[in-house]
Amino acid sequence: MSEQGSSRKPGDAKAVRVRPVPAVSRSIAILRLLGREKRGIGVKAIADELGLVPSTCLHILRVLVSEDLVRVDPQTKQYSLGSGMISLAKSALEGGGVVQILQPVLDRLASDYAVTAVGVEVTPAEKVVVLALAQARQPFRLHVDVGSEFSTLVSATGRLIAAHGDASWAQLRKRFNAVPWDNPMPFDTWKAQVEQAREQGWSMDRDNFVNGVTAIAVPVLSTGGRLTYTLVAMSLSNQVTDAMVPGLVAAMQREARVISEQLYPGR
Repeated sequence: MSEQGSSRKPGDAKAVRVRPVPAVSRSIAILRLLGREKRGIGVKAIADELGLVPSTCLHILRVLVSEDLVRVDPQTKQYSLGSGMISLAKSALEGGGVVQILQPVLDRLASDYAVTAVGVEVTPAEKVVVLALAQARQPFRLHVDVGSEFSTLVSATGRLIAAHGDASWAQLRKRFNAVPWDNPMPFDTWKAQVEQAREQGWSMDRDNFVNGVTAIAVPVLSTGGRLTYTLVAMSLSNQVTDAMVPGLVAAMQREARVISEQLYPGR
């Protein structure tokens, strides 16, 4: 990877041109806005926030209400997310084959190595989403909510995103500077860790993203070597010894290869 960026990897799929569909984009924007709001919000406030014509906003809201994705209080005329969103989220997290494949792997890692094991999706927009997790039977253990979403480049997974992506170092520096590190490190130090992650096939964040927490991540690669998921093992830093890391990493890499073969047969 150079300052100008790297070229597309051999075997990568050709980029698909996404044509704007205003109604869909506006619907998604409304759902995301309602998801951020702790209380209901009226049509005018929604339209003003998103720069929509109020009548257009109302028509979209009525469709979303009819599909149970949004609910409206008949007294206050305030809109909020509806129960249909719960069904969609449950289908995404439980109905897909990915979680069914990840869960037993995470259970094994958590049990064998006394860590919090997490299955993470790296979205096309390079957001980090927690799909599944398993916790060790320990008096003190870390927790993260399924469905949690983090910005790009955070923790150990962020180093893998940088290592497997096409962004230039200049672009990565801007994104690195936006990460809310507990213990920030110099960019050059992080850059060296990214290069090391690319060479060794795994990465570690010790006390940088969250002070007192160590996270180890290995990539799950699709056809063409694209990073689609990561397996992450997290624990309190004082419980992650140098002696345990090689065995844990080897186990995670074996599991990641099996997951890749199941998700992408013949890759």
